[in-house]
This record gives sequence, C-alpha cells and structure tokens, in this order.
Amino acid sequence: MAHDPDGTRLPIKLDTTTNGEFAPIPLARSHYQARAEAIAAATHNAKRLAISRRSFLVSACGAATTLLAMNRAYATHGPRGSSFELPAEAALDTQLARSTLDTGEFIFDVQGHFVDPTGAWTQSLPAGAQPFRSTAQNKSCAALAQPGLAYLSCLNGEAFIKDVFLDSDTDLCVLSFVPSTRRGEPLTIEEAAATANIVERMQGTHRLLLHGRVNPNQDGDLDTMDMLAEKYKVAAWKTYTQYGPDGKGFFLDDDVGVAFIEKARKLRVHNIAVHKGLPFGQRSYEHSTCVDIGRVAKRFPDVNFLIYHSGFVAGAAEGPYDPKRTDGIDALITSLRENNVRPGGNVYAELGSTWRFLMRDPDAAAHGIGKLLKHVGEDNVLWGTDSIWYGSPQDQIQAFRAFQISDAFAEKHGYPKLTPALRAKVFGRNALRVYAVPDDVVRKHVPRDRVARERDAYRHAPDPTFATLGPKTRREFLRLRAWGA
Repeated sequence: MAHDPDGTRLPIKLDTTTNGEFAPIPLARSHYQARAEAIAAATHNAKRLAISRRSFLVSACGAATTLLAMNRAYATHGPRGSSFELPAEAALDTQLARSTLDTGEFIFDVQGHFVDPTGAWTQSLPAGAQPFRSTAQNKSCAALAQPGLAYLSCLNGEAFIKDVFLDSDTDLCVLSFVPSTRRGEPLTIEEAAATANIVERMQGTHRLLLHGRVNPNQDGDLDTMDMLAEKYKVAAWKTYTQYGPDGKGFFLDDDVGVAFIEKARKLRVHNIAVHKGLPFGQRSYEHSTCVDIGRVAKRFPDVNFLIYHSGFVAGAAEGPYDPKRTDGIDALITSLRENNVRPGGNVYAELGSTWRFLMRDPDAAAHGIGKLLKHVGEDNVLWGTDSIWYGSPQDQIQAFRAFQISDAFAEKHGYPKLTPALRAKVFGRNALRVYAVPDDVVRKHVPRDRVARERDAYRHAPDPTFATLGPKTRREFLRLRAWGA
C-alpha cells in the first residue's frame, strides 16, 4: 500500500483540522486517550488476525475498533448523551462490523471542495506564500503545481474524485466554493465545471452538481448570476453573509440581501446556500448568525434557504435549546420560531464541518443533531462534510451510521432516535427535495455507471490515505488567513 504502510493513521480521524474558516480547536484529553486506545487495540487485533496493522485499519473492523475506543475514552470523562452503537465483537468480526458501518444508504453530500493547483490565482500569490501548506503531510502528492506549490495537488480534482467517490460511499456531491474576491478565488466556476466534466467522462451522470458563488456586496457579482445560471446550470447560489471585500458583511433581509434573493427568483434558481455559523472572527460577527433566516424564509416562501453549517460555532458547546443564546444552532431555531417557520418548511440545516466537530463530543452531538431534527425537521437536515478539507468523508459517514442518541436524552429533550429510515433521509433523501436530480440518475445510473464499476474494482484493494488536508495548527490557520482566504 502506498499510503501509511505502517498503519499510523486511524480510519476515524481525530485531529484538530479545520476547513480554514475557523481556528483549530485543541483536542481534549479524551481525544488523546481515544487515539491511544484505538492504536493499541488495532495493533492487538491485527496480531490476532495475523495481518498487518495497516490492513486491519483499512477494514471495517479497523473503523469499528476506533469507534469502540472512542466510546470507552469518552465514557471515562463524563456522561454520554450519545454513543457509537455497535457490538464489541465488531472489532474482530468483519461481517458484524459491516452490518453497522457499510449499510448502503444513498449518500448525497451537499458540500464538497477542492483547489485547482495550476489556477490563475497561484500567479498572484505574494512571494513565499504557501496557502493550504498543511497538505504537505501527504508525501504522495504529485508535482502538478508550480515549484513550491506541488503539495496543492492533494486538493485537486483527481484527489477529490478518489477521496469522495472511491474512498467513500458518497453517490452524489455538490461542489461548493470558499469566500474570496474574484481575483483570488482558489477555484473558479470554470475549473469546477472542468472537474464535473471529468466525472461525466467516467459516465457518472450528474454525480457532481455545482454551486454558483455570489458575493452580492461585491461590485458586479449580481451581474454574474445570469451567466452562472445560463452557462453552468448551477444547482444553488452560495453566499457568505459575513464576507465582504471591505470586511463588512450583510443580512439576507437588508437591501443587498433582498436584491440578491430577488435576482435568484428571477433566474428561477430558488436554492440559496448561505454560510451561517463558523464565524471568521469578531468583525461583522452579527452577520454570521442566523437572526435573518426566519425573516427571509417567511418573506420568500418560494425560496429554499440551505443553512450551511446550521449556524454552528466551533468551540462553543451545544446544549439543550436556549432561547437566550444569540448564535449557534439555537439562534437558527429561535429565528424560525419567532417567524413561525415550522419544521418541514423552506429552511434546511446542513451538516458540513458541524457533524465532523460534533462527532468528537457525545453530549454536543446528541444536542446538536437532536435539536436540528426536532426544530428544523427530520426532512430538512442535509448531509454535508466540507471535504476534502477533512480528507475522505468516509469516516464521517461511518460515524453517523453508528451514532445514536441515548434514551435518556431522547426522553428528556424530545429528540428522535436515529432509525435506519431517518438516517437515510439525512444521508441523501432530504437533499433530493431541494437539488433537482432526475429519478433515473438515482435508480439507474448511480448503481451501474462507470464510477460505480471503478469503485467496486478499487474496493478489492483499497488504499485510503486517512489524511486530513485543512490547517491543523494556529500557525497554519494564520498563514492561510494572512494570504487572504
């Protein structure tokens, strides 16, 4: 195996990686304990099965062993509002592990990212700048970029396709964008469309949908919406209300925001994906909250508002719903309640980065997921992973398959238990309500196209990296921020 032959990386990734929009959050003692226990258990179990540790970790038993170690470590550091529900025997029994972790749901990831390592943006970087430098940990990256930036190929379209469509069970994905000026964007719509065409050449019909990124408070951006709708047939608009070229954001119901929504309606692309939560800092913090969501959802009932990150604030614990809290998931719930936007309405909560962070804290996970299902609606929570900043999303998929809210939390707070049917909704069925995908794509093409055939062939000898690609330290994060991303 080319990647991590000694088996030093765990299949369920516990580290400080972020998507670059917030500073890395240090690991707690329980996380270090979980990692140590998982490596020790994997070493022991691999010897029992007479295989290498790397081979064991690549198997379903490796993922089960890691999740079971997380359960044990978390239980020693406080109460558990949730856990990863799988039998202890799954650590050594492949079929038992697969019965929980490889359950075959249709998976529609509504937030994916990559970077073009040869794009025009690299020509305007300051001397010595190395954005996304933390990707250099992956020694297998080919030298596809200009000198000094070769590591960026870890984030390119080919890496994206391997991580998302081969090393994970993802069936469809929406390719999204990061906040930046037009000149500095690390992925243009043209480059995104080129990667979509790569997937098309693999006969992966409509496996990759595109966002059209719009900063309505940036001169000329509203004018580009016509081209994005006509030429690229974008599936939704992506915007960042906290972002602006001068550092000042906007609300969706101020003059800037309303003009944007009206233009979207005129172009008949009625999905608006808005980044809420994961604040970039204190500047324009108020625009990162969900205070405006209920107001615009009530005002524009024909528009679907897809709340990317669900308002979640990394580093601020999610507990029971608190109407006094003015940010986080609670602020989204309050905004909906104050404007009588009921569960199942035109507001959808997306889990990119949110689930990845929640899955390392059982109580926060139970509250975060439970509140969204209860107050936004079981039909209105969307699966997203923010990958490939976090590497392949397979670990997030496996963790959610095993995740269960405790009986005590469900009874006390009115949270639903996670049944197979509810998981299937979150994993993909809900996204089909808002992203227009022809029925025959799901029924015919996805199970039998070339992507499916290549995935089946690859799974006979898989070689996942188990690597994460976003910034992991405050220094890496500040370096990225200084570059201007």
